[in-house]
Amino acid sequence: MTVLGIETSCDECAAAVVKDGEIILSNVIATQIPYHAKWNGVVPELASRKHVEWIYAVTKEALDKALLNVSDIDAVAVTSQPGLFGSLLVGLSFAKAFVWSQNIPYIAVDHMLAHLYAPRLITENNSEIPEYPFLGLLVSGGHTIICRADNFDDIKVLGTTIDDAAGEAFDKIAKYYNFGYPGGAVIDKMARNGNSEAFRFPMPSLHKGNHRYDVSYSGIKNAVINQLDTFKKVQDFTNEDIAASFQKTAVEILLRALLNAVEDTGITTIVAGGGVAANSYLRSRLAAQSNLRCIFPPLELCGDNAAMIAGIGYHYLKRGESSPLDLAASSRVSGFKKKYP
Repeated sequence: MTVLGIETSCDECAAAVVKDGEIILSNVIATQIPYHAKWNGVVPELASRKHVEWIYAVTKEALDKALLNVSDIDAVAVTSQPGLFGSLLVGLSFAKAFVWSQNIPYIAVDHMLAHLYAPRLITENNSEIPEYPFLGLLVSGGHTIICRADNFDDIKVLGTTIDDAAGEAFDKIAKYYNFGYPGGAVIDKMARNGNSEAFRFPMPSLHKGNHRYDVSYSGIKNAVINQLDTFKKVQDFTNEDIAASFQKTAVEILLRALLNAVEDTGITTIVAGGGVAANSYLRSRLAAQSNLRCIFPPLELCGDNAAMIAGIGYHYLKRGESSPLDLAASSRVSGFKKKYP
């Protein structure tokens, strides 16, 4: 089965063609970074307007690169949740029009489940295909989730953020200090030339209630932005030192919760996904855990892409499932964020 994937959950306008849920025939991503850079963050209205402008051309390019015609597509998979509502509507509406015109089925996909599926796609840079069950570490600008995955669509959320997502903290700190955009990639690059011991930023205690697998980034964000001098351990420091010290603590927050989940579940295979999964320090820290098997998507599949949407969509369609044309987009998913305590 040849599936066309459509992804417009945030500021990446993407289309891809995947065969039998594994073989990528094309994967086109049109980034909006230059259009949002002047604000150091995504402007939702601008993002949705760019999707409207680009979606047809991006889809045509994906079909052309796959050497296929519209009539060669058996089904369409499209992101319907979570994400920016206006952006989601563009992709979902386009997908509905496509399948209606061709009289073929489509499946609406949860964007975060698709991130967990990304390592199962066959690429030149993907040597390990994860088997179920595994622990999923989903880290992006909007979500931070630790879960148990027993199948492509069967996950149990163990822990989430109680406030900011990991990627959100990276972006906000980079914006405050005018490091550049996108914040995650910029801080990762700066940190390589910084002293990670220049500041000793606090780890969240989360001592109230049952939050053994949860994380919090509001405290460290506030410490880096508003209380920098309180936590410095060296007299003279650079921006690179700020980046390195923040990044180290941000990753350790993730690892503490994740290793708690490993200890309690006994599952030692970790599958990471989302834009922050491209972070070099996170990758190196997980690789250093000799008792764990850690699997990351190739860098080109860490961020938002349509190949993962088409890939996971195939399995729903193979099972005989499809989505109704009146299905609506949803900006949030229940259970993907918790409250404290």
